[in-house]
Amino acid sequence: MPKRPSLAESVRAGRRATRVTAAAAAGFYPAAYLLDQPVTAVYALFTPIAFGVLSPVPGSGRRRALTVLRALPAAAVLTVAGTALAVRTWAAVAGMLIVGFVLVFGSVCGPRLAGTVPGLQLFYILACFPPFAPETLPQRLTGVAVGGACLVLCEVAVFPDPPDPSYRERIAGTLELAARATRSLIRTDGPEPGPAAPLREAGRGLRFSRQPAGARPTGAGRTHRALAQAGSASRRLVDQLAALTELPPAPSDTASRNLLSGIAAACDETAGALRRSRPAAGPELLEEMIAEFLTARDGDPAGRVPRPHEVLVRQSTVLTIAASAVTVRTAAALALTGRQPVHGLPREQFWYARTPTVRLFAVRLTGNLTRRSVVFQNALRSACGLALARLVAGSLDLSHGFWVLLTVLTLGRTTAGATWSAVRAAVVGTMAGALAAGLLLIGAGGSTDVYAYLLVPMMLIAFAVGPLEGPAWAQGLFTLVVSTAFAQIAPVTWRLAEMRVVDVLTGSAVGLLCGVLAWPFGARAETRRSVTALLRSAAPVVRATTVAATGDGSAGHGDAAPQAVRLTLHRLRIAEGSYAQYRTEPSAPARGPEPDYLAALNVGSRVLVGAYWVPRADPSPEMPPDALRWARRVTDEAETAIDRAADFPPGGVHVRLTPPPALPPGVPPRVLSLLTDIEVWLDAIAADLRTTTTGTSTSTSTSTSRGAPRTTAS
Repeated sequence: MPKRPSLAESVRAGRRATRVTAAAAAGFYPAAYLLDQPVTAVYALFTPIAFGVLSPVPGSGRRRALTVLRALPAAAVLTVAGTALAVRTWAAVAGMLIVGFVLVFGSVCGPRLAGTVPGLQLFYILACFPPFAPETLPQRLTGVAVGGACLVLCEVAVFPDPPDPSYRERIAGTLELAARATRSLIRTDGPEPGPAAPLREAGRGLRFSRQPAGARPTGAGRTHRALAQAGSASRRLVDQLAALTELPPAPSDTASRNLLSGIAAACDETAGALRRSRPAAGPELLEEMIAEFLTARDGDPAGRVPRPHEVLVRQSTVLTIAASAVTVRTAAALALTGRQPVHGLPREQFWYARTPTVRLFAVRLTGNLTRRSVVFQNALRSACGLALARLVAGSLDLSHGFWVLLTVLTLGRTTAGATWSAVRAAVVGTMAGALAAGLLLIGAGGSTDVYAYLLVPMMLIAFAVGPLEGPAWAQGLFTLVVSTAFAQIAPVTWRLAEMRVVDVLTGSAVGLLCGVLAWPFGARAETRRSVTALLRSAAPVVRATTVAATGDGSAGHGDAAPQAVRLTLHRLRIAEGSYAQYRTEPSAPARGPEPDYLAALNVGSRVLVGAYWVPRADPSPEMPPDALRWARRVTDEAETAIDRAADFPPGGVHVRLTPPPALPPGVPPRVLSLLTDIEVWLDAIAADLRTTTTGTSTSTSTSTSRGAPRTTAS
């Protein structure tokens, strides 16, 4: 049974319907009745529908108004292009293919563009159909301008939606919680299980799946990249803090307490900067505290009792928290101040810090220009579907043929099954709407006053109910709206409703054909392939990282490390895009246990974080032979486990890494600390591998089999 919309969703839909109806009416009636400009009236009517219903722009009223203002020049350009290319069917088809692909593929550059793509496509669709009438272009552009201006005013003045909390504010709230939990941990001077649950929940709250569409920093620019990295590091930070509270009791040490105090202060200061949108200080102070911590932790023991393993694990965990705090602070500074150098930190981790903006967008576009990218697949599927629909409508000379393309545009889904479900509902709704529209046209005849009185309430009902109740209601009610509107533009008969049915059936057939032929199974198979590729590329990074950390020259792989890291980062982005689409698709249950792809993404993210931060010592300490042998062995185990996990074996991958060797007395503390850092890092990867291949939720497992901390990276 489909989920019923909540009261809040219904209220929001009603407010949006009121704004769109008011804007459409304010442009349509004066143009149709006072100025006697039917072409202007049509475009003034469809402009608010395009940006308010077909592609409802996310965000607050003011933010939506700004987005519509920025999109209006593009809408005018597409109207001009469609008007010019309507001269020949083949020209209109070629233009539709290019426009459809460019708009959908370009939406990967930012959420604002992604939110306006269907609406922008509608402007080309409206203009590219016969008659070829370039002399009407001024009227068309006037209608676009009037409709857009009315919508902008209504977004600001008519029941404006309050702004949602921004992603910066959500990060700030998470950092404030982390600061309180850290200070509580210092005061209690030991494990405290209470904060673990709220810390993990706060981390889950920063996932993009829990953010409104307009609040997700998914753009290609520096600010969005930095905010996304700050959110990822914040999730990792609070999860590591939660793991620290759950470690077995261990003697506390002054160095750890001092570093935790610095972490708490850094979290508070970064949260304040994000809330007030003021330039954030860099991580230099926290880096100095990390250096002091390493000196105290790895210095000459001077007669001290060797540190127990529990203390070493606790110190390594505190160090991972500090590394996450440095990442958050640096990313926040980049988000608030823009392009600047990042000194003393891993260059690969903040590669975008000094990259020109044009280059950042080029990297995003070229990175997705592969058939394995779901963005590329969606763009190609949409463009081919719309172009084929334009060819069919033009070849068959269908009246009101733009309805064919509008059907493809609104009913297209990323899987054949979902498209078929939407088409079935839409056909039923269109039939019912056409029957009602036919009866209305027969009963009212040529009385335009009746249609003028009915248009506003029909729009209000259609725009409020349609988006909530699904394709059947949306298509049926929209059939009534367009029939009532066109009856005021030119004399019509009940055959208008018949043409609407024919066009919708034609568009549905084209949409189904494209859904069956072009990647019909959606992102499920692509997610599996992209995650497999991610794990394959991440495995060599583990070896390269331990080689760099231990200075094991005999192991090789030193020159290949930068290339392996870049390849893993690229494949992580592709896999994240596939997984994001997969989670939005209604799909049939899998035949067997499904891998936990989110945990697999965590593996890739955690491998990269380790590659950035584990090899901190320069030069690497002199490692005893036993330590080197252990490092090679545990690296082999982890690398082999990641390779096995890439195949998602039915029995899962359960790896228990060899514990560190008992080194003889006199081994420098620096060596023991480094071995523990590697152990904690690889233990966390092993835990995620177990979750990946067994399908266990990542949110329920909080520690590894040997008590090492486990964090969630995504």
